[in-house]
Amino acid sequence: MTNNKLIDIMKQKHIIIPLYMFNNYKKLKISLDEFIFLMYLSNQGDSLLFNPETICKDLGIDLKEVMNYISVLSEKHLLTVETIKNEKGLIEEIIKLEDFYNRFSLIMTEDMVKKDHSKSSIFSVIEKEFGRTLSPMEYEIIKAWLENNMSEEIITEALKEATFNGVSNLRYIDKILYEWGKLGLKTKEDVMKNKMKRRKEKEQPSEIFDYDWFDDDE
Repeated sequence: MTNNKLIDIMKQKHIIIPLYMFNNYKKLKISLDEFIFLMYLSNQGDSLLFNPETICKDLGIDLKEVMNYISVLSEKHLLTVETIKNEKGLIEEIIKLEDFYNRFSLIMTEDMVKKDHSKSSIFSVIEKEFGRTLSPMEYEIIKAWLENNMSEEIITEALKEATFNGVSNLRYIDKILYEWGKLGLKTKEDVMKNKMKRRKEKEQPSEIFDYDWFDDDE
């Protein structure tokens, strides 16, 4: 009899918790109980029909606890409860977890940035020059440069060029790298040679034609 009950328990519906989320839920500043409650909702789907009785039964908690979890997690901007009309015109409440997923997505992005920072110094070099932390979008731009085989050396030179022109903007640096790419400049040495060439071209005196317009027989 005991074995049969155990088998019945094992066959009950499971709550699947991704290991990454379990290891990082504290970054959301929530308790373990609140996290488990969120994961229960997540396992039900993106938009869950709010049925307090079912939640109470599944989690073995009373209605007061359910409403408290909903209130607290809503205040922490990890879920929203929306009121809609169903096909029959009846009012229903839907629990949505987009805020929860967005928060975890941001955590994952920040972790990726930190991980790549440890592999590459260019991220910290640019942050130091800009005097602030890079945004996720800026991180993706720099990552794309590296994935397109742009060396940290050439990116650093483009950063210096932008700083010299008083611009702290990755899109401006991207334009510099694009122009250098068209010229075939791939190293610091290439950039220096190109600058010297341009400087010499500017220093060369332009030709002045000595032409006597009054003695022109034609």
